[in-house]
Amino acid sequence: MQPTLSLWDEPAPDHRDRILANSSDRVAWLRARSTGVTATDVARLATESSVAAVAWDKLHGSHFGGNAYTDHGNAREPEIAKWVQSIHSIAPSSALFHAHDERSHLATPDGVAVIDGAVVLAEIKTTSSLWRSVPRSYLRQIWWQQYVLGAERTLLVWEQHRDFVPVDVEPRCQWIERDDNEIHMLVGLANKMLQVMRR
Repeated sequence: MQPTLSLWDEPAPDHRDRILANSSDRVAWLRARSTGVTATDVARLATESSVAAVAWDKLHGSHFGGNAYTDHGNAREPEIAKWVQSIHSIAPSSALFHAHDERSHLATPDGVAVIDGAVVLAEIKTTSSLWRSVPRSYLRQIWWQQYVLGAERTLLVWEQHRDFVPVDVEPRCQWIERDDNEIHMLVGLANKMLQVMRR
């Protein structure tokens, strides 16, 4: 039997009602991202000591302007996203979402779908390395996106390349399940980062 919801136990608003901007309007998207903590920021929040460094970059801008690897990733992502949609029915997304009850907690997942009533995400990466395991920074990014959108799982999709030529015919993928203990720690670090930014 399904449990009934009380008046004090209402479900979180639909994630589609929590869109702040879209990366197709890059100026508005960057402006909205600057107001809070994004999944890209959280990927770097490994320890308490990392909070100040990430907050500094957020406030003053990073010196990193991209390179051949990021250019390759940007070029390949739409093609990989087509594969994700055709095989796994997760549509590409460029929307910036905020978390339920916290407009400063932000995420722009690469793919979003509602399957059997549940929010499912996709995150796309390109890499020149052969992964023995999923890099921890990517897990932090994924868990944060799950928290922001209320998702239970994410399809991590990656394409390995050698000299910017894909190694395999199809990308590889792995489901990453939600981890509320990790999310709890990341929310704490993110809130500390916001405190530093607002001083």
